[in-house]
Amino acid sequence: MIQKKLSASRRNCYIAATMTALVALATSAHAASGTVAHKKKSGVHHKSSLAQSPVAATAPARAAGPVAAQAATAAAPGSAAPMIEGIMVSGRHSSRGAHTVLSSSAFDKAVPGTSVLKILQQIPGVAFVSDDPQGLDTGGMQIFMHGFSQNQLGFTLDGIPLGEPVYRNYNGLNTVEAISSENVDHMNVTQGAGDLSMPSTNSLGGGLEIYSSNPKDKLGGLVSQTFGSNATYHTFVRIDSGKLTPSGTKFFVSYMRNDTDKWKGYGDQFMQQVNAKLVQPIGNSSSISVFYDYSDLSQYNYQDISLNFLNTLGQRVDNYYPNYKAAYLAAQGIFTHGENLTNDPLDVSFYSAVTQTVDQLGAINAKFQLTDNLHWDSVVYGHGEKAATLFTTPYLSSPNGAPLSDIIKRPTIQRFGFTSALTYEIAKNTIHSGIWFENNKYVSNMYAYQDPLLSCNCTPDPMRNQSNPFEEPWGQTYNTDTFQFFLEDTWRPIHNLTLHAGFKSLLSTTHVSATANDPSYTGTDQIAGGVGLTSAAAFLPHISADYVFLHNHEVYFDIANNMRAYPQSGFHLAASPFAVSQAAFDASAPHLHPETDWAYNIGYRYTSPHVIGSINLYHADFANRLQGIYSGSLVDPQLTVLNVGSVTMNGLDADLTIIPVKNLRIFNSVSFNKGTYQSNLTTDGVTYDLKGKKVIDYPSFMYKSSVDYTFRKLDAHFDVMYMGRRPFSYTNDVYVPGYWLASVGANYNFGKVGFAQNLTLSFNVTNLFNQVYVSEMGGEAGNAFQGDYESLLMGAPRQYFGTLKAAF
Repeated sequence: MIQKKLSASRRNCYIAATMTALVALATSAHAASGTVAHKKKSGVHHKSSLAQSPVAATAPARAAGPVAAQAATAAAPGSAAPMIEGIMVSGRHSSRGAHTVLSSSAFDKAVPGTSVLKILQQIPGVAFVSDDPQGLDTGGMQIFMHGFSQNQLGFTLDGIPLGEPVYRNYNGLNTVEAISSENVDHMNVTQGAGDLSMPSTNSLGGGLEIYSSNPKDKLGGLVSQTFGSNATYHTFVRIDSGKLTPSGTKFFVSYMRNDTDKWKGYGDQFMQQVNAKLVQPIGNSSSISVFYDYSDLSQYNYQDISLNFLNTLGQRVDNYYPNYKAAYLAAQGIFTHGENLTNDPLDVSFYSAVTQTVDQLGAINAKFQLTDNLHWDSVVYGHGEKAATLFTTPYLSSPNGAPLSDIIKRPTIQRFGFTSALTYEIAKNTIHSGIWFENNKYVSNMYAYQDPLLSCNCTPDPMRNQSNPFEEPWGQTYNTDTFQFFLEDTWRPIHNLTLHAGFKSLLSTTHVSATANDPSYTGTDQIAGGVGLTSAAAFLPHISADYVFLHNHEVYFDIANNMRAYPQSGFHLAASPFAVSQAAFDASAPHLHPETDWAYNIGYRYTSPHVIGSINLYHADFANRLQGIYSGSLVDPQLTVLNVGSVTMNGLDADLTIIPVKNLRIFNSVSFNKGTYQSNLTTDGVTYDLKGKKVIDYPSFMYKSSVDYTFRKLDAHFDVMYMGRRPFSYTNDVYVPGYWLASVGANYNFGKVGFAQNLTLSFNVTNLFNQVYVSEMGGEAGNAFQGDYESLLMGAPRQYFGTLKAAF
């Protein structure tokens, strides 16, 4: 992996060359026819803390997102309500219960290249936060749906399981790296009870199904160029082949490049991506498609801070890089930029932290209409990842005497699997059944590399290729086999009533081997290895119903029992039962059980040409919550993962869309949530009063509003959101303040200009009022039992973006 940073002059040359190439490409198309660890001391936690765990529960709920207008009355059962402005709420139940559909036009209001996860923040009950305006920093984003965190939600792309979109994903890849947002056709969002047929081992509270767009029938292309604050530029080019054969063979290939400087500190966040898709129709109702994704991400990360750091040094405190001297002296206790004002000067700034990942994902998707009533869908997929996540630590000296060293985690993923399902229509029933199998090899190793002495008078490049580590603190290799089966029936006894019932079975077995251990670093003679655990549930039921009882009026409910397989991680990096010493594993394993929940959801929706409204009530009971407990010395803590009880979640979403006149849509929503821990926690003889305390990191109240207006070829929008205060510590003695966040944007479609079709100019401003606010909380460093902790990331200040886009 190599440094991707461009100097200003090189960047200007690149932009000029890019624009020249785009024009040439467009003209030819027209002529042709129309590892850093997350900046926290990964492996050496100097503070006693509670590692971020699968935070318990939330309940199902059916999102009615800013459904900007469903101009029409409720559709007939089995169909979906009309879709306007890219967001639609489906009131019809299948395996997923009630769900929200977002079309590709939902991205039109956003800055090009915006993460598909950030688009979800429009939906009531969804809390998405990121330290960058596009949501592309994989180490700085966080999403919750009805209180369920991203490692408790399921994610798929064209039926391919994506695992958990967390930093250092162990069983998939982040949606950012799976597909360019410009290639998304639509997304199905399920909150609460979830999708019974979704291939996922961690779906406790719903999930997201992403579907890529198909190649177009005619030869053509799309070119888009965005410029913005902090030297942001985003380039997207897509070529569609059109139909190449009488049978309809067609494909597309796209290239995306996104580069932006950090809004504070030094360094850039770079990503480039190639997507390709080939579709071969077979007859009138069958097809085979091939999808390929290549992603190369190289990012300088932001420094974790605490509320104390924020209040004493301000929001712009960050890593020292490229000031190696300041970092070197700080490691020796000589601080240069006010750290003496804080309660933890050594951790205010590290020298640097970076993330580099390269992913390749491929799949063959077969859809066959076997008979008039029988349909067969299958997906065969493979995924490989190599990553390097680095931070420079003042807690481990180099052999040459330098007080700093580079800690690099080099994880790899090799996944292979398939899904296969049959759908049979008979009488008033739709019977759906299928299987999923996957083998996943996850290698999690950490290495230490030497940093130079200050006398070198140099600036070590964090992105440099490093070899010959002086130490391998620890290493683990995981091998996981997963099998899932589901069976469900959707029955429509009368035209306005849909009933659904089914179940799934899940079996997931993980074996872990220890490949390296340095007791002076890990604090134990033996880390967990030569062991395994199995997550198994033979019967996880799901029932739901939807009833249109009057014209425009609809009620529904969902109930589901879900299970999450045991998570995986590197030593001391997360609340995984394997990320501990052998002694801790032996002590906890007999008492561990996979995390499970019961999720309940009930709601009402009214749909008319000028008013759309809904109210959703949800409840969830979460059992066998796994929690990582740190104990021992501050410099050499030990992690034990325990079953610490249950969480109860209750919540409500209500939304209202008004269309007073043609082309004007006004949306408002409120969300309330109360998730509480149900038992106290005792560790090292100390009992922490957690019973009745609110679940960390998720707000009790959210308000969202948007106004969209279209006048001829101009479309303008204004969006505002209020996120209430969020508990930061488990005992709730520290809260992160609430905040308002607003954005505004407009685009104008010039239509056909020369050979360009739909030439569009757009302008966006994020964080319009320049709000100072905390975005991610807890992250990989976790949350403290009580008090403040260095695991916060700040949201980006006001940013400006302009885009020129054209099709050919």
